[in-house]
Amino acid sequence: MSKDLIQIGTIEERYSQTVHSWNSRLLGYQVSMHHQGLNEHKLLSAPEFYLLESKMSLQVQKWNERWSKEVNLNDATTRTEEAQKNLEEVENILTHSLAIDNTIQWHKLKDKRKFKEKNPIDYLEGTLGNLSQPIKRELLLFPIKPEKKSSEYKVELTFLDKLFSSRSQKKEKLIDEKYKNVVRNWETQCKEIELKNSEIKKDLQSENIKYENQRKHYTNENNKLVENWEKRKVKFYKQQEEDNSRVDRLNEAYHNKSEEAIIEYCERVLRNSEYPSSFPQKFELEYNSTNKILIIEYELPSVECLPKIKEVKFIVNRKKIKETYLSQTYLSKMFDEIIYEITLRTIHELFEADKANVIDAISFNGWVNAVNKATGKVANNCIASIQVKKEEFLEIDLRNVEPKFCFKNLKGVSSSKLSSLIPIQPILQISRIDKRIVDSYNVIDELDNTTNIAIMDWEDFEHLIRELFEKEFQSNGGEVNVTQASRDGGVDAIAFDPDPIRGGKIIIQAKRYTNTVGVAAVRDLYGTVVNEGATKGILVSTADYGPDAYQFAKEKPLTLLNGSNLLHLLEKHGYHAKIDIKEAKKILSEKDKSN
Repeated sequence: MSKDLIQIGTIEERYSQTVHSWNSRLLGYQVSMHHQGLNEHKLLSAPEFYLLESKMSLQVQKWNERWSKEVNLNDATTRTEEAQKNLEEVENILTHSLAIDNTIQWHKLKDKRKFKEKNPIDYLEGTLGNLSQPIKRELLLFPIKPEKKSSEYKVELTFLDKLFSSRSQKKEKLIDEKYKNVVRNWETQCKEIELKNSEIKKDLQSENIKYENQRKHYTNENNKLVENWEKRKVKFYKQQEEDNSRVDRLNEAYHNKSEEAIIEYCERVLRNSEYPSSFPQKFELEYNSTNKILIIEYELPSVECLPKIKEVKFIVNRKKIKETYLSQTYLSKMFDEIIYEITLRTIHELFEADKANVIDAISFNGWVNAVNKATGKVANNCIASIQVKKEEFLEIDLRNVEPKFCFKNLKGVSSSKLSSLIPIQPILQISRIDKRIVDSYNVIDELDNTTNIAIMDWEDFEHLIRELFEKEFQSNGGEVNVTQASRDGGVDAIAFDPDPIRGGKIIIQAKRYTNTVGVAAVRDLYGTVVNEGATKGILVSTADYGPDAYQFAKEKPLTLLNGSNLLHLLEKHGYHAKIDIKEAKKILSEKDKSN
């Protein structure tokens, strides 16, 4: 079946990765889906969990419908229609958005679903009804005790019996014996019946106990299910209430012109914009409230993201499907047009949705992450940049413009042929300066074999770690900075690794400890990595880590470096020091006493 061919990954939370990373927030959810038979991969995302579930169901339905069709003429026709539809979708990227109101409808962001899971109590009656009830059995009746007065035991005397008393006595004796035997038999029967009745009562009692125990067991189990169901229901509505309250808070903050809320509002506008699933639709925003300029760093689709099939034919005599592809020249031309359309469409959507009138101008930088055909290496180049004022842009009728001419008329910057991916200098870029970063100073050159790092001043220790990792990353142009001292377990240093594959923002925490580092510190680091939107976290300590700490870090983007690792890294870069925990404990203890 088609559903067996569909692989669905784990639903992940997406956080903003803005430069002001301490304000990182939940952007939404995403999940990866793959159909083995169709060899198609989809990365679905949505701002709310229930919207993502709806998208997933719709995608599964689409795949099932396609997979159920046989490879024949009808299938070829259907695939041709689908190819044409994909082309039209791409070619109408700009006009599609013009027919839509891009303003955020706050009431539509709220989750109004009911908790649909059925209460397990509804199943209890049926479960108990299916139990085998004890079969009621009647007790055996006791026989009637024989009476001596019965005619059967009456002595009938003849004339001679009356004459001779011995004869009469003999007859009476025989009758007495007969009666006694009958009574004995009766007593034996009564004892047997009593024994059997006792067994019947015992079996019935056992069956009743078993039945009641089963009822009690299933009732208790059902009570647990109901209790868990109630918890899930409460959690569902609590989460729903929190999500809806967050929408209300965002609405209020946006209209109060909070910078953070404005950015999140604009992010939602762009996330609501529907593009082909192959398009990356990744972006980074920065808003300057002083000049009311919104800066957008937007990842544009590469040529590989465009549809390539023009037509599908079914060759009857060969019983084979033949696909006709678009020419490379046509794809290059289509790519150029689409880049200009996406640029204008993005600016249009944000200006149209700006109901709080907080944006006077937008600076858009379009980046393409693709393989450079000349070098064979992946490069991330800015190929289009434009800055336009709102009042000027709103005068344009986008329904009738030629996108490239419109872009150039607005003083946009790009190469003559965008598909060549020639990089240009952006007009205005997002600032990469983190306001928490402080001036650094040199510590590492003062180290020697006698320096016990475990008793180093904690602030000096942070700058030592900064210098060490700066040397580690400097070979590929990395940058490491120390943040403002907070001593709260937050960020101690931030590294920016420019490597396009393994690089990104790295959070470094330095712990000058003399005791084993517990799992709590590692949990804090992971939480910081998530909140900062970083790609990795590194925890450096002069001491070692407990087993729980290593277990928690397993399969997470975390690296734990203990004292031994730290010394080894120092030696790698030509520096020598020591870590003597016993000496450090003694000296620090004496300091505490003196204080």
